[in-house]
Amino acid sequence: MRSRTSRSASAALAAVGLLAGATACSGGGSGDGADGDRYVFWDPYPQFDDDSDWVQLVERCGEEAGVTVDRSAFDTSDLTNRALLAAQQGDTPDIIVLDNPVVSTLAEAGVLTPAGDLGLDVSGISENLLAAGQLEGETYGVPIGANTLALYYNAEVLAAAGVDPASVTDWESLNAALEAVTAAGGKGITFSAIGTEEGSFQFLPWFWGADADLRELNSPEAVAAVSQWKDWLDAGWAPNSVINNTQTTSWQEFETGEYAFAVNGTWQLANADASGIDYGVIPIPAASGGAAAAPTGGEFVTAPVQSDTGRYEATVAITECLTSGENLLTTDTTLSYVAPTEALQDQQVAENEALAPWVEAVRSARGRTSDDLGTDYPVISEQLWTAVGNVLSGAQSPQDALDTAQEAAAADTAD
Repeated sequence: MRSRTSRSASAALAAVGLLAGATACSGGGSGDGADGDRYVFWDPYPQFDDDSDWVQLVERCGEEAGVTVDRSAFDTSDLTNRALLAAQQGDTPDIIVLDNPVVSTLAEAGVLTPAGDLGLDVSGISENLLAAGQLEGETYGVPIGANTLALYYNAEVLAAAGVDPASVTDWESLNAALEAVTAAGGKGITFSAIGTEEGSFQFLPWFWGADADLRELNSPEAVAAVSQWKDWLDAGWAPNSVINNTQTTSWQEFETGEYAFAVNGTWQLANADASGIDYGVIPIPAASGGAAAAPTGGEFVTAPVQSDTGRYEATVAITECLTSGENLLTTDTTLSYVAPTEALQDQQVAENEALAPWVEAVRSARGRTSDDLGTDYPVISEQLWTAVGNVLSGAQSPQDALDTAQEAAAADTAD
């Protein structure tokens, strides 16, 4: 098992780099090499120190499982690379909290243990969120929560243009709102179209909202989606800066108070509250109406393969503790996540009505690696963000750019 995992992990390292950037370092130990009562735990939350609610929860879950947790935190891309390298060396931690689009990468590399083999019950988890951690009929880990994208709006800018945000229900009504705002002297919409996974992440609601399919990047629906963005730039409804915007710099544009709309996520809620802007949130509309499927962000609690299978008992206990209803509510509040079960989502909305549009968005969301895209997704995504950038910069027409993207993606995923 170790030999197969090591070889597969080597092959997977190339795919991981393409996913970096979509979303404090200290050395970690190994599950196999650790003491029996010390469990190595890696997560992508370097912003949380030992006094944080998150770390105290992790430690408490370890204590309840009868072990001491040795926790290390890394940024997302570094964590994934370390996990693959650890698998090559036969030195994996006991638990890794992984960004959901790389779960299938590590699963395909043979690094992760299926939830079914561990006896973890995932039946209560929302299927659309669980799908991000599934590959060939197996589920790898348990989602700890989810975030996604929606449209923030500036109520003052919309009011000055005579636009009711409730009227924005499809692309036609959104375009009418953008036209009215700019005619009234305001600015329309800002988003991130940078040539990285962030750009694909922000484009997917429009791509999926047009009923486009990631296996057919040059379909008429895909052309319509990228044409929508290009038309906004040509009409002056979106700034040319979107071509280089990250989600952070796009948000900073919205914080000037000049823009009617911004495509961004739940992680900006605290910043929105602090901005002084009279803001609201609505789901990103699909082309013909209703909420578009936006990509899910968030992490899965996963269990790397161990040669000493006796260690799994404590791994399961820690995972079940971290993902229990009471603890999920605390964790998801800390991480600005929507809970992964409908019952907990309803409870979140009951406690904070401002979360209602985010729960609606998460319930319509889709995993980037769903539909068994698995490790094909990063290859397809790179071609997609490249095509979008070429269209927005004027280097290629929508059809030409997407034809090129489809040809390259098909060739690179053919095997």
